Parts: sequence; C-alpha cells; structure tokens
Amino acid sequence: MANIVEEIKKPINENMKLFEKKFYESMKSNVPLLDKVTRFIVTTKGKQMRPMFVFLCARLVGEVNEKSYRAASMIELIHTATLVHDDVVDESFKRRNFFSINALWKNKIAVLVGDYLLSKSVLLSTEHKDYDLLAVISRTIREMAEGELLQLEKARKLDITEEVYYEIIRQKTATLIAACCEVGVRSNQVSEEIAEKMQKFGTYTGMAFQIKDDLFDYLSSNFIGKPVGIDIQEQKMTLPLIYALREANEKNRKYYFNIIKRYNKNPKRVKELIAFVKESGGLEYAISAMKDFQQKAIEILQTFPDTEDRRSLRLMLDYVIERKF
Repeated sequence: MANIVEEIKKPINENMKLFEKKFYESMKSNVPLLDKVTRFIVTTKGKQMRPMFVFLCARLVGEVNEKSYRAASMIELIHTATLVHDDVVDESFKRRNFFSINALWKNKIAVLVGDYLLSKSVLLSTEHKDYDLLAVISRTIREMAEGELLQLEKARKLDITEEVYYEIIRQKTATLIAACCEVGVRSNQVSEEIAEKMQKFGTYTGMAFQIKDDLFDYLSSNFIGKPVGIDIQEQKMTLPLIYALREANEKNRKYYFNIIKRYNKNPKRVKELIAFVKESGGLEYAISAMKDFQQKAIEILQTFPDTEDRRSLRLMLDYVIERKF
C-alpha cells in the first residue's frame, strides 16, 4: 500500500515537499505555547491525502501555483482542527499511535488550538483575497459541524435510515474531500461547471472512503489499530448494520436493537451482533454501495484528458477502497 501512495505522489513530489514548509509557516504565531503544539502537529502528520487531492486536481486543469498552496494549507488547517476537536469530544488520548493534543496539553488548550487553526484557514483566504476559496471552506466547516450534530442527534434514538446515513457521511467526511478537489481546480481559472464537477468527484470519493472506514469495524484483520466493534460500542449506525436490521424479521430486529441500546459494551453481545451483520449480507451490501460511489467518481474523471495527474487520481480512488488502514 505504501508503494501505491508513492506512485500517486509521483507527479506532485516536489509540490508536497514545498507544501510542508508552507503549511508550517501558515500555522506560526507569536505565542510560544502555540508554536510548540503546531511543531508537534507537523511532526506527527499522517499521509496528507488531502493536499495530494488539491495538487492533483490543480494540475488536472492547469498548474500548481501559489493559490494552490494556500488552498492546500487551508484544507489541512481545517482537517487538523477537526481532528484536534474530535479527540476532545471523543476523549481520545491517541492519534496515529502518538499522544493526542488533549492528552499532552489538556482539553482547554486543545480546543483553543483547534479554534486557532480554523481562524488561520479563514485568514489565509481573506489576506490574499481568495474569496472563492473562502466560500468553499466556510461551507465545508458548516457542513462538517452539521454532520457531527446530526449523527449525535440520531445516535440517541438509533433511527438512522440509509438515506440519513449517507447525509451524515457526506457532511462529516465527503464534504472535506469535495472541498479539496474544488479548491484545487479553483486555484486555476476554471468555469463553475468544472468546479462543480470536481466537487462531485470529491463527494463520491469521500463517500466511498467513509464506507470503507465503517467496514473496518467488522474486520478482525484491520490494520488501522481500530478495535473491532468500536462503532457498535459507540452506538454508531453504519451501513452494514443499517442494512442487516432493515432486512431482519421483527423478532430479530428487536433483539439486536436491544443489544445496541443496552449491551453495546458487552464483548460477547457485540461479537454476536457482528456475526449477525455478516450473516445478513451487510458487508457485501456496503461493499457494493462503496463500489457504486467509486464508479461515479471514475465516470467524472474520464471526462478529463488522460494525463499523469488523472492516472494518479484514479490510483487514489483504488487506494481509497483497497486500503487496509
């Protein structure tokens, strides 16, 4: 899998190296504590898939320019801020096998650092009069917050339909990948039609990405360090589970709903629920939905000329659904 990431990066290797410096610059402040935290963030970064989307989409329609680097920094600032805030909300003390910000500096500092990063993303666009990018990132921040709140609201009642599930993952996850693709092309002068097309490409890719993530909850061989059944323990209704409950008879539906409501922390009952989802064809159904989103994204890509950048974006799509972490 690491080889696929290197292959994807080929056309934008130099851009990614330069981006690291520019991203660190974009986080700098006059407060020593903030600089200490942001240095830690830079040293514990992940694969940086989102900046890769920005640069590949920019090259798909033109070139990587200063506006492209600002766009990638804005996206990465938003992404990092949401991860910092998520760790506080989820009371999580580990992130990518490193201690989280809240574990090292406590919740108050973590929340304020997250707020600071969000404000920097907005300032980066206004300082350079990138108002088209500002419109995209403002909408993205709003949708991500709405998605989180919709999921929390529905988790209380456990009344998530497939339609509501898609709306939650579109807002929570897909909207940020959609923003990567949209700001990437907008960093070059493109028509609204192309900007909307790439926004859709990012949405479909993000939907496939999140369904794959949800499938890890049922796979004992997942390599992401996520314990099997953790979504069930947190009463998150994901697509395999939604499908299994919908297809079950009334008696089974009541029985398994009761496990989610009252016995979601009981390892034996959680194991029983996972077996039920697998036997009901929940995993196959989710895989089929994931591949449908992938196909929609491929169809959009094929409307662009066959270039090295388009091939990298196609590889990125394969990586999204084939990854083991």
